[in-house]
Amino acid sequence: MTEPPSRLYLITPPKIDPNTFREAFKAALDGGDIGAAQLRLKDVDDDGIKRACEALLPIATSYGVTFLMNDRPDLALEMGCDGVHIGQDDGTYKQSREIVGPNSIIGVTCHDSRHLSMEAAEEGADYVAFGAFFPTTTKQAKFTADPEIIEWWHDIMLPPCVAIGGITLENCRPLAQAGADMLAVVSGVWDHPKGPTGAVQEFNKIFADVVGTNVASS
Repeated sequence: MTEPPSRLYLITPPKIDPNTFREAFKAALDGGDIGAAQLRLKDVDDDGIKRACEALLPIATSYGVTFLMNDRPDLALEMGCDGVHIGQDDGTYKQSREIVGPNSIIGVTCHDSRHLSMEAAEEGADYVAFGAFFPTTTKQAKFTADPEIIEWWHDIMLPPCVAIGGITLENCRPLAQAGADMLAVVSGVWDHPKGPTGAVQEFNKIFADVVGTNVASS
């Protein structure tokens, strides 16, 4: 059976003006298939996060794209997001599940750790995220992951896995080949010379090409 292609997992830049960024967000979603979008703002107060969510969540919903909140299960619930992504320092999966309820998505950062990822899966995480795979300017990465951990996860575990950290059009192919269900991208989309629409189109071409290559070689 042919494996489905990897999908994009869009993450917002750490600081945005919701009134102007909504057009860039629409442009990205116009580019093609996107598995999920995450609102991740740094050094922004709750009111700023809520304003951004109010601007972007309806757009994601209209395109059928899953919309997640970073770090804050309380705000994810309050704003009606589809779920939340939590890091290892953002409370436990159990605490987040108690806040958002049984039907929301919870993804868990697992860095480069097989132990953390298996623990998250056993607790019920809807997906796990590995990384950083490459140097990134959006976050100080304390861990470096290798595509081999994606291959390992893909072969033995059922929940989806997300690859994150410095992913661009130039370096994404090995992660898609390793079996990443989604690739989380920030500047690789928002700062691309072709704009968000062109970047999303190019990522999806690569993902489709990886599937085609795998089928041809099998």
